[in-house]
Amino acid sequence: MTDRRENSGATRATGRRRMYIWSLVLIVAGSMALPLTGYVAVGVLNAQEAASDDSNPRADYWREVRGGVAGYSAVTGQETDVLIQNGGQNWRQVRNGPVATYGAWVLLAMIGILAIYHLLTGGYKMPDRTGRKILRWPGIDRFIHWYTAVLFIVLAITGLSLLWGRAVLIPVMGKEGFAAWAGLAKPIHDYGALLFTAGFVVMLLKWMHHNIPKAYDLEWFAKGGGYLGGGHPPAGFANAGEKALFWTLVFAGGAMVVSGLFLLFPNWGTERAGMQLANEIHGISSLICVTFVVMHIYLATIGSEGALEGMISGEIDEQYAKNHHPLWYEEVMQGKGQGQVQSAGAAPSPAPAAPEK
Repeated sequence: MTDRRENSGATRATGRRRMYIWSLVLIVAGSMALPLTGYVAVGVLNAQEAASDDSNPRADYWREVRGGVAGYSAVTGQETDVLIQNGGQNWRQVRNGPVATYGAWVLLAMIGILAIYHLLTGGYKMPDRTGRKILRWPGIDRFIHWYTAVLFIVLAITGLSLLWGRAVLIPVMGKEGFAAWAGLAKPIHDYGALLFTAGFVVMLLKWMHHNIPKAYDLEWFAKGGGYLGGGHPPAGFANAGEKALFWTLVFAGGAMVVSGLFLLFPNWGTERAGMQLANEIHGISSLICVTFVVMHIYLATIGSEGALEGMISGEIDEQYAKNHHPLWYEEVMQGKGQGQVQSAGAAPSPAPAAPEK
């Protein structure tokens, strides 16, 4: 008798649990489906409006405006007879959506990866300096580098502040403060872009011969440039990582410069659709360049001891050349490559044997 009551009680408890579970499922499903009723209602109303002969004249007018129907304008010029170009709304959604959002996440991810790497490894520390210096960057090369680098940083700050101003700066500076900053940043960005373009083109042309891909570059990538252990892979004057940065700047930087010129000179014959496309290309290519340059700045400063010395004094320690550019170091010791031993002192150590290719 007791067993029967216990079984009956267990059955009722199981039934209640099932009821609670199914009730929860129905509530959740209903909550998820509830927004669909709004879409259905909107669809029904739109269908009724379309079927009605008594449509709203003002709505019909704005449909024609958004559709790009030409009207009359006393002003002559490109697209002056089109009041509103519907693509502008699509451009705004792309710029403020995927470009600004994904670009921010990619840049933050790069900064996060570099920060974690530095916390775990402390960056590359050069062992046992020899005290002997090798001239790596002549004065003209250093001038071109710093001229272009400073302008790039100025353009990055002004350009990204315009891209992310509404989401990031207005909450901090207020609308009036951001308006004042934007009024200053815009002309700095526009005029600075012309100065940057000149240095950028000269830099790419002058350094292109150092960045021709070689077969041994694959080994450099396979070993992570030596930053992940496994010894120092073969590298010439420019290692494979520097070549990757160079060609990124050639293609992404080239797209950034060309699209920026279209934005600076809209009277070249580009209509609004072309300007919108140029703006999207400019934003995407600029974010790619900024992301790679952030990595370059880290590896050229605290990420790799001895690298920055070359761009300040022009000279690097012999040990740095052996570790990071062994093939180029061998050429220098044989008197074949760009560079020479600058500082007096003990005789240079024998050139390392070239790795098998």
